[in-house]
Amino acid sequence: MSNTSLTRYLVEQQRTHGHIPGQLRLLIEVVARACKRISHAVNKGALGDVLGSAGTGNVQGEIQKKLDIIANEVLIEANEWGGHLAGMASEEMEGIHVVPNRYPRGEYLLLFDPLDGSSNIDVNVSIGTIFSVLRMPEDDRGVDEGDFLQAGTKQVAAGYCIYGPQTTLVLTVGDGVAMFTLDREQGSFVLTQEDVRIPEDTKEFAINMSNMRHWDAPVKRYIDECLAGKEGPRGKDFNMRWVASMVADVHRILTRGGIFMYPWDKREPDKPGKLRLMYEANPMSWLIEQAGGAATNGRERILDLQPKKLHERVSVILGSKNEVERVTRYHTE
Repeated sequence: MSNTSLTRYLVEQQRTHGHIPGQLRLLIEVVARACKRISHAVNKGALGDVLGSAGTGNVQGEIQKKLDIIANEVLIEANEWGGHLAGMASEEMEGIHVVPNRYPRGEYLLLFDPLDGSSNIDVNVSIGTIFSVLRMPEDDRGVDEGDFLQAGTKQVAAGYCIYGPQTTLVLTVGDGVAMFTLDREQGSFVLTQEDVRIPEDTKEFAINMSNMRHWDAPVKRYIDECLAGKEGPRGKDFNMRWVASMVADVHRILTRGGIFMYPWDKREPDKPGKLRLMYEANPMSWLIEQAGGAATNGRERILDLQPKKLHERVSVILGSKNEVERVTRYHTE
């Protein structure tokens, strides 16, 4: 297994399983190359003058870090000329980016969070790039925002690249989840794990406990039961983990199980949640489901939600199946 490159893996998915058309394979390879460039920028850190704030805000009103902007530009520049895309959307840009007329127009749409967990950049904690690929609607003339508003079930590829002690690319094309590690000597992503599975039960939860007083009753109930440990209704002790970088928290869950929650809370009652449906929740939910886990917004499966706007937010509960089902049941009871 250790000598299978990302390219070879994708060619075999295309050739033997018929999972991916050639255009999609090329697109995934270009995204992977862009992630490699971002990885180098992240690794340079203070040496590359990439740390700290850029002094600008993004569409969500969050202060952008220099690396947020660099990563966004790397992804756009890498992807716009290849001929496999019609348009892109990014968490860092207000509107969509239509592929310029001087380049051929492809049949796919790419959505990404160029650098997730950017509050961790300056403290040298794992961060990552999340991406999602949709097919351009058939009968379409121009590209507009509406073309991107497809339910998560319509994704044709999704994944993330985590920049940690190792740079790891995690990918699904609808045939399970595979992990590739960047071999810096070779300069290529090499397959290191196939058919990733999340255990259905877990003793680990990830949530920002400091928001406890703002949560809804079902989330409070679930966490209270975890905290009660062996003596409580769950009959077992739980551990808490919280990296505050969705990529890092999800990566841990894909690797060893757990449940991750970023629920609705009372501070902004009109917002369904904090995470973005299109750039974060959909790709991550598909990866989690492809590995045997579950992902809901507390009531419904995330992948079934019909997006109404590009930067829509959503409440997220994902990870080990039995725990996610329990929290979801508490919401609907």
